[in-house]
Amino acid sequence: MTKSISISTGSDPGQSARVRTEFPSVSGSFSGARTGLFSARAYGAILTVAAVLALLPALNLILPEAHALYVPDYTVSLLGKFLCFALAALALDLVWGYAGILSLGHGLFFALGGYAHGMYLMRASTPTPQALPEFMVFLSWKEIPWFWSFTEYAPYAWLLALVAPGLLAFVFGYFAFRSRITGVYFSIITQALTFAAMLLFFRNETGFGGNNGFTGFKTILGFDITSAQTRAGLYWVSLMALLGCLLLARAITQSKLGRVLTAIRDAESRMRFLGYEPLGFKLFVWTVSAMMCGLAGALYVTQVGIINPSEMSPENSIEMVVWVATGGRGTLVGPIIGAGTVNALKTWFTSAFPEYWLYALGLLFVLVTVLLPQGIVGLARKLLQRKQERLA
Repeated sequence: MTKSISISTGSDPGQSARVRTEFPSVSGSFSGARTGLFSARAYGAILTVAAVLALLPALNLILPEAHALYVPDYTVSLLGKFLCFALAALALDLVWGYAGILSLGHGLFFALGGYAHGMYLMRASTPTPQALPEFMVFLSWKEIPWFWSFTEYAPYAWLLALVAPGLLAFVFGYFAFRSRITGVYFSIITQALTFAAMLLFFRNETGFGGNNGFTGFKTILGFDITSAQTRAGLYWVSLMALLGCLLLARAITQSKLGRVLTAIRDAESRMRFLGYEPLGFKLFVWTVSAMMCGLAGALYVTQVGIINPSEMSPENSIEMVVWVATGGRGTLVGPIIGAGTVNALKTWFTSAFPEYWLYALGLLFVLVTVLLPQGIVGLARKLLQRKQERLA
């Protein structure tokens, strides 16, 4: 006899996951907004926005500065940064929105990806691949540490930017999830891990530049990293990475795996009763999320020209949570919107009232939690639904 149990999601009414106990497989359907996010109309909107964003660097390269549509170099770099932040927010939403794992340590994975790519950029900026980077010369190092081996090769550094955060996430997640650490306890541990890593990277003897980190990048793949053409290329790579990871995240969340994750989020003990061991599912999505965040960090460091331990500070990880909450948790597209909105606000606020930004950030998080519990996307859904009801 086949039994089925419906598990309603607490974050989005009208959405449910149906778990069948006949075989170790999960079948279900998602009604409402999540499937609608990637309807034909939504795909059209996403492609339109992507096309507009892709056009901006071309306006910088082709048009003269006096032209009304000219996009300044600063704007291209700033938007490239926003794309990296959006990718980090997407990575966090994958674990928080769909698996119920609130991480306050994704800043660590972001920074590890940045450091891995920064090692290559430092090696590429030396006269010869065997020469010591400038900070090692300043600190009187005699030779390149063993863990810097092969970082003069770009493909290895790119692979390291994915493997380093992924491996750390896998090891940490295995012990945490096996011990069934969940909720606020898991969040606190991830924040403690990030803070400990930040203190470690601040030390000069670790071989990562200490307080100053990595800076002074000159070339990437033989191209001048400060040229407008290179900046445009990095921008386009960041945009393609964001779109690719968005499609990957959608494939995960809309698959049977995604339905299991949602069911685990809402009733983990019941899933164990039905014969599903959550460890493997949670560990997989946790590791994938960390690797996506590492990719975001690797792209980020090339566009800002610096990476240091401050990227691991706890407030950076908390900001990522604010991005996701502002845009709409568990929607994939929402965190991207939230990252762009919050960082645009931050750019203006830190130039106009720099000493009050952290207070504004805290107030924003409180207001979103109280007034917009489903974020910007949730508000848009309600307005659209009311419009449809009036037309009906």
